[in-house]
Amino acid sequence: MFGRRRKRGRHSSGAVETGPEHDEDFDDVDGPWDSAAAPRDDVDRLDLGSVLLPMPDEAQLQVEMDQQTNAVRAVHILTPVGQLTVSAFAAPKSGDLWKEVGAELIEGLKEDGARINRENGEWGEEITARNQGVKILFVGIDRPRWLLRGVAAGPEEHFEQNAEALREMLRGTVVVRGEQPMPPRTPLPVELPEAIARHIQQQQG
Repeated sequence: MFGRRRKRGRHSSGAVETGPEHDEDFDDVDGPWDSAAAPRDDVDRLDLGSVLLPMPDEAQLQVEMDQQTNAVRAVHILTPVGQLTVSAFAAPKSGDLWKEVGAELIEGLKEDGARINRENGEWGEEITARNQGVKILFVGIDRPRWLLRGVAAGPEEHFEQNAEALREMLRGTVVVRGEQPMPPRTPLPVELPEAIARHIQQQQG
């Protein structure tokens, strides 16, 4: 567990990258943004390499490691009302991946016995699942060459607060796709800030 970080990272929004893949059709006041179009603002974002996340108040981090490779599998944001997870994946230049991924996600959730609901949200179709007192929101955002997936999970009674916290985080997220070619669905690599990585290494011995 780690407290809220206020330090701007390697790819902080003050240093805007340029690149050929930005699509002006997606310009908006709110994000998420590609790093080629990131705003020059004063928001402090947690730098995880491929994603820069604005941290909510009273948030802590939970880092999920791959026990075999020792690589970071995911970083979860823990808040008083639930858990938030934001991940980025490689996608086609057409930016059309969430429909396919979402359909597969629904099938898996149904197999687990969850009750599913599909609604049109801020960025397209949102999926909610209920199972044993836990309610989960899945949001997918298609952009050229990347897909951003957000997940909010927690007790049903805190769902609305948790869901809004996820949407607020996604609106301020910056994705650093990079220029390297990747097959669609490949997770973009997660890199921990040096202080957190060092702390985990110390805990592991």
